[in-house]
Amino acid sequence: MDKSIFTQHISRQFNEELEDIVNRAMSMGGLVEQQLADAMDGLAEGDTGKAELVVTRDYRVNAMEVELDEECTHILARRQPTASDLRLVMAVIKTITDLERIGDEAERIGKMALHLLDKDRELHPMAEIAALGEYVRRMLNNALNAFARMDTEHAVRTAQMDFSADSQYEEILRQLLKRMRDDPDSIPRVMDIIWSVRALERIGDRARNICEYVIYFVMGKDVRHISFEQMAEEATGDRR
Repeated sequence: MDKSIFTQHISRQFNEELEDIVNRAMSMGGLVEQQLADAMDGLAEGDTGKAELVVTRDYRVNAMEVELDEECTHILARRQPTASDLRLVMAVIKTITDLERIGDEAERIGKMALHLLDKDRELHPMAEIAALGEYVRRMLNNALNAFARMDTEHAVRTAQMDFSADSQYEEILRQLLKRMRDDPDSIPRVMDIIWSVRALERIGDRARNICEYVIYFVMGKDVRHISFEQMAEEATGDRR
């Protein structure tokens, strides 16, 4: 973590509180990233042990989100932060909300993995699905690295990866829909795969969200719902 992102205060305890919530958000991010990796091992490789672990470990992600959200609320009440301090606390709150939802998506993939048989994996584009899973995991890792350093350029580059994630998702979806048209009996199994692939696409969206929070903290700009070109332009200004 880059400590230069913090405003230095007379109260050392306040500095430590801000560092602590960022560190804890990063720890939560690490757990969520592991959940995603294990869920994909369950889905693509048929590793039921890892799939079950993802499902049973989800409570840890939820607990971390609740505890950290409470700490952020206490900081807002006790310190009444302003300017960049307020933006930092809000960025952490928004980030952990998205991390918790990524954890939910990973749990969903884990549950779907437990329903699949080996023969189901042989009939579906598992190589492409595994590649998408690795791609969004890398997106998440990059987003967390941008968050740790509050690096707007890295955040913009990572957010732009969402274009490719969406394209990969759409191509896989076309293949799966064709499979259902050709073999109506396969529809129940294919739907499990579709929900898993949809979860991966959403994880990519939430990784992009984290990148947007980085730009919000550094630049004081809300870059949601604007083009990538506008986002890149907003990320090149002077820090407030």
